[in-house]
Amino acid sequence: MNKLLEKYRTAGIVEKLISLNVAAFLLTYLTNTLGYLFIADNNLIFEWFSMPANLNRFAMRPWTILSYGFLHGGFFHLLSNMFVLYYIGELFVSYFSARQLVSFYLYGSFFGGLLYLFSYNFFPALQEQDSNLVGASAAVMAIFVGLATYLPNYELRLRFVGYVKLWVLAAIFLGIDLIQIPSGNAGGHLAHLGGALFGYFSVRQLGNKPRKTKRTTDKWFSFKKPLKTVYKSKVKTKKKPAATNQEQIDHILDKISKSGYDSLNQQEKDLLFRQGKK
Repeated sequence: MNKLLEKYRTAGIVEKLISLNVAAFLLTYLTNTLGYLFIADNNLIFEWFSMPANLNRFAMRPWTILSYGFLHGGFFHLLSNMFVLYYIGELFVSYFSARQLVSFYLYGSFFGGLLYLFSYNFFPALQEQDSNLVGASAAVMAIFVGLATYLPNYELRLRFVGYVKLWVLAAIFLGIDLIQIPSGNAGGHLAHLGGALFGYFSVRQLGNKPRKTKRTTDKWFSFKKPLKTVYKSKVKTKKKPAATNQEQIDHILDKISKSGYDSLNQQEKDLLFRQGKK
C-alpha cells in the first residue's frame, strides 16, 4: 500500500486523474458485488455520486455535478475515456500547467452536467425520461476542444490514417455527438457538448496566442507566464543582440502551430523541453 501511495504521489497530473477514475471504477464494482450478495437493490456509489436528471433529486445531491465525472458504466466506457485523456492530457500539459488541466477537467464536468440537467428539464423529448449521468467524457472533451482551439493545426499521427489536425479530430468528435443525440444516450452526448463549449470559450476568451500576453488570471484559469531573460553587460557592443529565450519560444510555438511538432529540429525540441521544466 505504501508503494502505491508513493507512486501516486510522484506521478504526473494525468496519471493521477486516471488513477482516481480507475479507483472509483473498482470501488463501484466492489460495491456492486457486495450489493448482489446482500440482495441490495441499488448500488450505493451510483445512487449517491451519479448525476440525476430529476431536479428534486439533484437538489438533494448537488455534489454529483462533479462526482459523476469520475464514475463509469463499464470497462470499455472507462478504457475509451482514459485512453483519450492520457494522450490528449499529456499534450495539454506541454502547453498549459497541471493546475489548468485539473480546472478544465472539473469545469468541463460541471458545464457538461449543467447542459445535461437543463436539457432533461427543457426539451419535451427528454422531460419524461429518468436518467443518471456518469463518465469523464465531458471533462475529456473540454480538454480536447480547448487544446484544439489553442493549436488547431497541430497534427497527430494516427495508425492507418496518417497525420490529422487537431481541429479536424475535434470536429469529427463533435459531429458524432450531435448526430447520436436521438440514439438513446441523449444525456451523455449533450454533456459532451457542454464540456466542449467550456473548452472552446475558455481558450478563445484569452485569444489564440496567450503566450504573448502578461500573466492573465480569471475565474477559470491563467496561462503560464512566458520566460523572460535579462542580459546585463558593462561592455558596449555594436553587434546585434541575440534573440531572447521568449522570442525563440514564440517562434517554435508558431512553427508547431503551422507544421506540427515533427517539423522542429533537435535544438528547438531541446529548448522547448527545457522551457517546459521551468
